[in-house]
Amino acid sequence: MKESMHQFLALTSPGIEVLLFDEIINLGADRVVQKPEGVYFQASLALGYKISLWTRLATRIMLKLGDGEAKDKDELFKAASSIHWPDIFDSTTTFAIDFVGYSEEIRNSQFGGLTIKDAIVDQFREQGFERPNVDKKSPQISFQARLLRDHIHIYLDFSGRGLFQRGYREHSGAAPLKENLAAALIIRSGWLADTSKPLVDPMCGSGTILIEAVAMAAKQAPALNRASWGFESWLTHDNDIWEEQLAQAIASSEQSLATLKNVKVFGIDLDARVLKTAQQNARNAHLQQYIEFSCKNTNDMNNTFGGPGTVLFNPPYGERIGELPELVENFVLFGQKLKTQFMDWRVAILTANVDLLSMLKLSSFKRYKFKNGPLDCQLALYNVDERQMAKDAVNPQSDFAEQDSAFANRLKKNRKNLKGWLKSNDIEAYRLYDGDIPEYNVAIDIYGEYLVIQEYAAPKTIEEQKAKKRLQEVIYWAPKVLGIPTDKVVLKTRSKQKGSNQYQRLNKSKQSITITEHGAQFKINLWDYLDTGLFLDHRKTRQIIAKKSQGKTLLNLFAYTGSVSVQAAMHGALSVTTVDMSNTYLNWAQDNFALNKLSGHKYQFIQADCLDWLKKNTNKFDVIFIDPPTFSNSKRMEDSFDVQRDHIALLTDALKALNRGGEIFFTNNKRNFKIDFDALDTLGLTAQAMSDVTRDKDFARNKHIHNSWSITRKKT
Repeated sequence: MKESMHQFLALTSPGIEVLLFDEIINLGADRVVQKPEGVYFQASLALGYKISLWTRLATRIMLKLGDGEAKDKDELFKAASSIHWPDIFDSTTTFAIDFVGYSEEIRNSQFGGLTIKDAIVDQFREQGFERPNVDKKSPQISFQARLLRDHIHIYLDFSGRGLFQRGYREHSGAAPLKENLAAALIIRSGWLADTSKPLVDPMCGSGTILIEAVAMAAKQAPALNRASWGFESWLTHDNDIWEEQLAQAIASSEQSLATLKNVKVFGIDLDARVLKTAQQNARNAHLQQYIEFSCKNTNDMNNTFGGPGTVLFNPPYGERIGELPELVENFVLFGQKLKTQFMDWRVAILTANVDLLSMLKLSSFKRYKFKNGPLDCQLALYNVDERQMAKDAVNPQSDFAEQDSAFANRLKKNRKNLKGWLKSNDIEAYRLYDGDIPEYNVAIDIYGEYLVIQEYAAPKTIEEQKAKKRLQEVIYWAPKVLGIPTDKVVLKTRSKQKGSNQYQRLNKSKQSITITEHGAQFKINLWDYLDTGLFLDHRKTRQIIAKKSQGKTLLNLFAYTGSVSVQAAMHGALSVTTVDMSNTYLNWAQDNFALNKLSGHKYQFIQADCLDWLKKNTNKFDVIFIDPPTFSNSKRMEDSFDVQRDHIALLTDALKALNRGGEIFFTNNKRNFKIDFDALDTLGLTAQAMSDVTRDKDFARNKHIHNSWSITRKKT
């Protein structure tokens, strides 16, 4: 008697479908069709069991129970009711519905799932059975309904979820690779064509790639150790056929493993703790004898593996921005190592940070797109061969030589120019580079032993891909040229602010360091905000205001972290009033005062909207320092503030707070700002441009870094 055929759907993750299609054909299925949602196929029950045991690439195998039109709730209910559910499972069995898709009428998965659940429960009741219970967490049987273009397909979750879980993984590293994706990478790398050649994973983590590779070479059925199966509570499940398929898979796997020869794969990782996990995972998979693990830095790895063979790995992607400087350096060094020690090897790298690949200075011959969890990734394949070396000979820039980097050369030149000035002025925090070369559009600041790289939005004339590559080059060369270790490099990306405040929160590390400037100490946070707590371009401004404030009263508006207030207090100001709208920055200002052992009633800190406070203020001051934002529309302000539009209104209010013979020092960093001299004249004020005086040597090239004026009443 001919065995009846069933319709199945194998699910997997994006990028793997085409490989899964080949795998299902090779396992003997009929009418195999690949679609974006997965691979459809026809198979007998015996073959369905076999495929569930042997697939390395599917995440779930599902068996079709029925389908129908589902333009609305009624049609969906009818389609679900057309299946005879008491033939599928027992009323004492708990169940769950997984609903995928939506339409104009069926707008969410919860609504769709409930409709099907009602159809199932109603049918059991109508036929005189007990009502089965739903268990969303651990049901004994699961179903999936897939709605596509007003048509519903209802499946039994035949294999059960997580088919990629082989059962050998006890723990995993920080970002584990799913086993089915690891299998796909191994297929794409080409290593399976000759498994007697070495396979090396230089950042092996918990060992998934290597264990999968050996298991594939040994022709192991991946699901032999699976604890439970989706079909176990299905009433049509044939345990005799299943046991036969399971026995065949066990026998075949044992026989293949017994004849496995000449397979040696190598795993390297810097983290000894993760490596122990990898070794335990290999033992759990009974494949430990084929894998040699060693704990070392990839940079210290030498080719002792024989070969030629395949290097296959999934490095960290530098999603956490602090990892990038180290990763960039590793990729450059690794690219150099591959060329010197791994001639005629194949290299395969999976990464979500495609720009990092350019640091290898190798030409890939093939790229495949995959998804690793939510991340879009590429698997890049390289042949380290004569053709690769010939390209290097034609394009010397492919060797990462310092003399070839315009950026590295400019940085060295700038450092040389500032050397004497830094030494004679005892300066710890300064700017070394500020977009000097348009392609390398970054600012580079030094804060003691730390290096801060701030990326600006690339000019429109430079294509995005080129700008990204340039940034990687900056991240590589800046610490090299300056002799700063990569763990002391802080990377910030600053795109142009559109109508928002100038201060933006990045994360919450709450780390800080202390920097000394002209005898004053300042708390600096390089990690949590785009700005660090000290505007370096106002170093000279702080000194000018401090000297002007000696023996006088100072009002510091839009005070930020109070650095101007600190310098004035240290130079003997009679009183210092510090005003800012942000509690965070005002507390920071008080920390700066405490650092410098400055305390007492003559130092006042006021948390307020400076514009509003100034209107209500009745006190008078000898020196008023005003450094407003270019633009602000903070929620705490009633109106927006635009420094170009509103500077006269601001200065009018400030004038009321100014003592006779007093001085307003006004500064801002709006490019092309124009002060309204006529309006000042009407107010009886005169303004002296100070920008050339307030710019220190490290900002000499950047004429637009800030605008400064000394504003006083006209002499009568």
